[in-house]
Amino acid sequence: MAETIFAAPILDVADPERALALSYAPRTARAGLAALWALDETLGGILRGGRDPMVSQLRLTWWYEALCRLDQAPPPAQPLLQALAAEILPRGITGAELAAMIDGWEALLDPDPLGDNAIAAYAEARGGGLFRAAGRVFGSPTDALVAAGQGWALVDLARHCGDPVLAARALLLARSPLDTALARPWHRQARPLGMLACLARRDAARTQTPLSQQGSPLRLARMLAHALTGR
Repeated sequence: MAETIFAAPILDVADPERALALSYAPRTARAGLAALWALDETLGGILRGGRDPMVSQLRLTWWYEALCRLDQAPPPAQPLLQALAAEILPRGITGAELAAMIDGWEALLDPDPLGDNAIAAYAEARGGGLFRAAGRVFGSPTDALVAAGQGWALVDLARHCGDPVLAARALLLARSPLDTALARPWHRQARPLGMLACLARRDAARTQTPLSQQGSPLRLARMLAHALTGR
């Protein structure tokens, strides 16, 4: 008798704009993209909810090791790890590659002010790694996706950090990769990521925070326009 394999359920995504983008993903890619978003939200929640950097570092280390172990053993009874094992690893993305995204989050735990090199390293590890993996889920990994992810991560940093100087610097550094990523119309399959990138470019054009409220009607309308046109 053939073994029956049960797919992990599609995980909930808390961010309203990511949730809308997810609804435009191909059905075959939706569970995988949801798992990647859930991983990013989980890692971000560790930093935003942690008052003690040492505790945050320990929790990030736990996730790093747990993700790497996916390459050697079945996942434990943890819904996110099970979803990643079911939806991401079969697409040729290793647990070690997922764990590498944690390097970006760890850069934000540095008690010293972040220089441009550290900010860029954060953007590449978190955003570039996340969008690169998502592109492989869609079957369309491109340099434009990686650039979009870097810019998106920088804008997300500006949105959530409490340092106005760092936020302004992150917005400034986000402009070039986002302009590069959105210089041409996006292929339909990758537009769920482009929907987020086009909002990030609008935010990056601002000279100061706070940024516009997520999930506002104008922002959602811009996302829908990109979904239809790729621009």
